Amino acid sequence: MINFIRYKAAVLVCCLLLIGCASTATKNQNGPNDPLEPMNRAVFNFNEMVDNNVLEPAARGYKWVMPDPLELVVGNFFSNLNDVVVLGNSILQLNYESALASGARIFVNTTFGLFGLIDIASDISAASDVNLNKRNEDFGQTLGRYGVASGPYIVLPFLGPSSIRDTFGIAVDSFFMDPVTQGVTGVFLKNVSYLNSVSLRLPVATARTLHTRAQWLDTEKTVDEAALDKYEFMRDAYIQRRISLINNSDTPETK
Repeated sequence: MINFIRYKAAVLVCCLLLIGCASTATKNQNGPNDPLEPMNRAVFNFNEMVDNNVLEPAARGYKWVMPDPLELVVGNFFSNLNDVVVLGNSILQLNYESALASGARIFVNTTFGLFGLIDIASDISAASDVNLNKRNEDFGQTLGRYGVASGPYIVLPFLGPSSIRDTFGIAVDSFFMDPVTQGVTGVFLKNVSYLNSVSLRLPVATARTLHTRAQWLDTEKTVDEAALDKYEFMRDAYIQRRISLINNSDTPETK
């Protein structure tokens, strides 16, 4: 569930770009690589049920009780934690520009930005020629950059749209890089019991899930209204989004 919202958010970003051409998006001559479509549709419907009955109502409650300034601070904090994942994968990809920018973001925002509560790095980028804008890198992209094929499209229970390659990438990021789920704290700070306790990780992960889901309430309504077949729309958008990220077609910004 932790990664479900993260990937759904990425898909919805791409969905906005595809609203005007939903009927033809991303299909090549052979169609999308979706041999598991019957099973995927069943899992997709299950995820939609969970989202409609649990995640969406909880996200609306979160949005209702959270003042906008505090919501911005929470978003900055989780973005700073995600920069650890971006840094690790940038290094693995030998993408030194992204690694330097992400490392600088972590240092600046963690120190001067009060543990990431204030996004000082983005303010520096806006006021100067120094590009410290946020990047988007994960282990699925790292594998793709080294030529590993995505494999069939698959919808994972709770985790949402994925592929065989990206499913493996989620596992690697979660267990070795993501500070919230396990990541660097579990590998390099495993003797610090408090940082690795369920009593800390669970509420932090829940808060991240609710915060991210809340950011896409209005966007999802637009997608629901625009898509004749939401499953196909989400699938095609996800595939195009991943191709774009692996090819580094996106400009560095808040992704």
